[in-house]
Amino acid sequence: RATMKSLRFISAEVFVSNAESARKRLGGVAHNLFPLLFKASYLLEQGEVIHDLVENWPLIDFNMRKLLGTTVDYQEDLSHRTCSVCLESCLTGLRDYVLNRSSLYMKRLKVVDLTGIKDVEVQFCECKKAMGRWARTQMLSKICLDLLAYLQQAHRNPDAFEINIDVLIDLFVTERNYELVVQALLKRCHCPLKICCVAFRSDNLALQKFFYIIKLTDPSSLRKLEIVHNVRLEMEHLEILFNTMHFPLLMSLTLPARTFNVRRFTATDEQMLCNVAEKMGEMMQLTELSVPYSILTGRIQKLLSPLKTPLKMLDVSNCSLNLADMDYLASSFHANHLEVLDLSGHDLSDIYPSIFLKLLRHSSPVLRSLTLEDCNIQDTHINMLILGLSFCQKLQEFKFLGNPLSSRTLKHLFTFLCELPMLKIVEFPVPRDCYPVGITYPIDDASLCTYDHQKYERVAEELKLILLRANREDVKASTPLFGSYDAAVQETNNELGACLIKSFKETLEKFTTSLKMS
Repeated sequence: RATMKSLRFISAEVFVSNAESARKRLGGVAHNLFPLLFKASYLLEQGEVIHDLVENWPLIDFNMRKLLGTTVDYQEDLSHRTCSVCLESCLTGLRDYVLNRSSLYMKRLKVVDLTGIKDVEVQFCECKKAMGRWARTQMLSKICLDLLAYLQQAHRNPDAFEINIDVLIDLFVTERNYELVVQALLKRCHCPLKICCVAFRSDNLALQKFFYIIKLTDPSSLRKLEIVHNVRLEMEHLEILFNTMHFPLLMSLTLPARTFNVRRFTATDEQMLCNVAEKMGEMMQLTELSVPYSILTGRIQKLLSPLKTPLKMLDVSNCSLNLADMDYLASSFHANHLEVLDLSGHDLSDIYPSIFLKLLRHSSPVLRSLTLEDCNIQDTHINMLILGLSFCQKLQEFKFLGNPLSSRTLKHLFTFLCELPMLKIVEFPVPRDCYPVGITYPIDDASLCTYDHQKYERVAEELKLILLRANREDVKASTPLFGSYDAAVQETNNELGACLIKSFKETLEKFTTSLKMS
């Protein structure tokens, strides 16, 4: 459905549609019209106009979230368009803002906020080429270093060193861009453009390098920390991290798989877990915690009880939680505040249905997203599931891939899901009856695609018809077999794949060596 545009916005589109003419006439444009022209240029992908707008930006701040988000003149939110043409033009325009020879009196810009950009799977821009978080990190770091080198060469444009602009960004660092980002952070104090890291994600990075770069980012300013794939961080390293650095503003923490593994805990490890939990308790802003694939059996209370602020997001997928853990979650003060919850990999239906229902009932006033993948939810459990979901009238996302449900039961469930007024996204499993008889759950990767594709397509169409008949065309239903889209993984999948192959090769070599020695 087309979004309404004001006459002002339509006029702005006409103005920027002729790039050559617009660039010549920018000098006569009122300062308060620059944000309007920027959004119009971004919508039309007028890279040259965007560059010149940023180069001559007359205001104190440049905030991508505000500029591209819903505005009075054009309500469509463009912040999910990570168009390469537009973003590259923004960054080069920022560089040239520093370099151009206009008087310092005219240069009022103090803060550039690039954190409002959202990376999504489908790009609506004409160029169809996205500039993801990793590429934005790479380009900004390179621009800062090149700018500094240029200014230091023969003392060109000495006035530029009087400029100080804080550039807020969500950094994404891997082995491939590590050295470049480190150099940019080390020289930050000398550069007119000062990288200010608000959120930090690290994949494919040696621990020593992670510890070094995280210190350079200024942990006291970090609001989000994601340590995800192929960073071998274990509990003892986490304790060192929290003991040597302080994260007073941290709101969101994601830890890599197997950070905690209670199956090999000693008395020292138990104390270490208490220390880590206490340090997390000192993070007064922490409201999001993700610890997937850690083994936390019987320890969830020990980890979460020191937290003084209730969690709004909790991912404990595949954490081998037991009855006591689930009971604590359902009874804790966190339950009433959980907006996003992932309990994947736990057999919820047979082991603790009553506690599961209690947890959903307590979180239902605020719960927006619920993920229950590979939870062994079968046809016989569907009424229990519907009862639990009936409390959750604010639910927007429900993901339950990998559960052995029949086509008939899925249709019954979808009929109920139509009644959840705010539901927008549903990820459902391939029906059990589409797989060969005797398939076992959870299904291994090798067997995941061995289903009857034609039968699945027929069932999927019937499910979408149920939504259509209930006037719920607003609900997007799909079956992403290999998990939901992850923009960061998608952008760096070649590097991640190479890293995993290298890791596998090293493990194989060690195993071969040990065989020879024995």
